[in-house]
Amino acid sequence: MPLHHPKSSDQKIVIIIGGGFAGLSAAKSLANKEKVHVVLVDQRNHHLFQPLLYQVATAGLNPSDIAVPIRAEFSKADNVEIHMGRVDSVDLEKKIVISNEVELHYDYLIVATGAQHSYFGNPEWEEYAPGLKTVEQATEIRRRILQAFEDAENEMDTEKQKALLNFVVVGAGPTGVELAGAIADIARTVLVKDFNHINPASARVLLVEAGPKILSSFNDSLCKRAMRDLHEMGVEVRTSSRVEKIDENGVIIAGEFVPSRSVFWAAGVQASRMKFTPEVARDRAGRVIVQQDFSIENFSDTFVIGDMAHFEISPNKLLPGLAPAAMQAGKFVGNMVLQSIEGQVRSSFKYLDKGQMATIGKRRAIAEYGSLKMKGVIAWLAWLFVHVLYLIGFRNRLSVITEWTWSYVFSKRGSRLITSRDWKLKN
Repeated sequence: MPLHHPKSSDQKIVIIIGGGFAGLSAAKSLANKEKVHVVLVDQRNHHLFQPLLYQVATAGLNPSDIAVPIRAEFSKADNVEIHMGRVDSVDLEKKIVISNEVELHYDYLIVATGAQHSYFGNPEWEEYAPGLKTVEQATEIRRRILQAFEDAENEMDTEKQKALLNFVVVGAGPTGVELAGAIADIARTVLVKDFNHINPASARVLLVEAGPKILSSFNDSLCKRAMRDLHEMGVEVRTSSRVEKIDENGVIIAGEFVPSRSVFWAAGVQASRMKFTPEVARDRAGRVIVQQDFSIENFSDTFVIGDMAHFEISPNKLLPGLAPAAMQAGKFVGNMVLQSIEGQVRSSFKYLDKGQMATIGKRRAIAEYGSLKMKGVIAWLAWLFVHVLYLIGFRNRLSVITEWTWSYVFSKRGSRLITSRDWKLKN
């Protein structure tokens, strides 16, 4: 991975690892700044709008609707170069990034590699219960959901047919609630007239949460409203219920076996594993403990932001793993780099809480911003507006609005493709 030489010897090299919300925001804040040469490295060539991944997983949107090529965002920034590759390790003392066995030297480093799913010491569960962090995972979940209905249509054994129509979502945070609600919606409003031998509306959608309530970060009154909406949509919610085992036959929940080939994971997350030399302080979830300017202790030129950072906004309260928080952190750190180059004293990050929201189904959502609490149609419309606003690119916004309008008016989902991993033609 050869790097282009900075236009000027005075330019500082800033390497950014990760093209998610945090990394992209940092790169944009440094784009076209004369004093820096920016190198953005990511394993994929696209920036993904993760909050809408569940819509891809439930055939509401196409992957291209919520993803944009990273290069396209910096086509007019001469000081930003993009590299598709994997970073293996970072030597903090020598200020070297090892990527694809190539050493990349930097003056400033911004690590924003995000988070991955945690199966709480049971990595073998991933094969039977995929998470929802990437386009590949979303299309695999879509394949499993749609394939389950097709297989049930062809199954003559009543008990096996019922098992095929059992859908289990583990974890009742925003992603789990949104996914469970969307599966119930597609079964009861989209597919209900498409099959001859089964009734898709009879599908059992089970949302499982180990904690005492769903959407634990929301106000209790909003949680109760979400519970009511899920119940009305036909989603069965089980709180204080721990998953004990997942295999090809189904899942054991608090001692009860539920047969299912469609189990989806939306529970624990852990920071992406990045090797640092010397090793840095981390919390139990693997997040790197950072200072109030997101730098690593004793290494002021290295910053960690986004889901990988353990940043305390107040005692025992961490910066939330939300897109607005990641974008604010990225912009802040970009400015810190520029201030450092100018020899200015760094400031501490101040988080502007823009609230949180979750959609349960059509015309059903909850939203919370400080003391303001919304639910029902108003919250749903606010959810639509905010998510379209945050999407990158006019084409993406237009495409999403068109798909949502089509789905709302006609109860249709245009992305119901069952794709195979096998691309080779068979004789």
